[in-house]
Amino acid sequence: MTRRRFIADEVSGDRATLVGEHAHHLARVLRARIGQDFDLAIFKFDRMEWAIEKCTELGVSRIVPAIARRTDSRLAAASAKRVERWQRIARQASEQSRRADAPEIARPIKLSEAFTLPAVLRIVLAESEEQTLLRDVVKPQTANGGIVLAIGPEGGWTEDELESFRQAAWISASLGNTILRAETAAMAATAIVASALCWPLMSLST
Repeated sequence: MTRRRFIADEVSGDRATLVGEHAHHLARVLRARIGQDFDLAIFKFDRMEWAIEKCTELGVSRIVPAIARRTDSRLAAASAKRVERWQRIARQASEQSRRADAPEIARPIKLSEAFTLPAVLRIVLAESEEQTLLRDVVKPQTANGGIVLAIGPEGGWTEDELESFRQAAWISASLGNTILRAETAAMAATAIVASALCWPLMSLST
């Protein structure tokens, strides 16, 4: 008989745990018994969770996970099941930082859907950008109408994706000469914009 497979909700050391709906389904629907075997797939979401926590503390108003070409396929497949946990992390970070409300954590979308996200200023961070720095793009007068930041996955955007951003009238900008991890870039970019504007932001993360 094929064993059922679940994605771990929480991982601590060498222990993986199912909680919430997963735990209820296992105990009440499948009537699991001590000694039964199940496959528990463990994916590392800690970087995404860290980015959500820190960007919440810095004041983002919305986070939209987007599935890009180089997004890890296993993480992409499991991401929809993590939204509830990400929302909980955002609420906890909001309370810790004494924000009045928590940012919206949207359901994951395809990158093609993200190109048309509305905002007066839409910025895609690109390692290939050599002339325009993020700090030079964001000015106080650009705040009205909102700002969207697009932060690529590990490995960066593909050339086709960057061209699609350009065709959709996004501005390409850089954080500097060093190559940052995705979660570090998310925090650094959010801090730069927040410092310049002291304004709620929307961050597009992949």
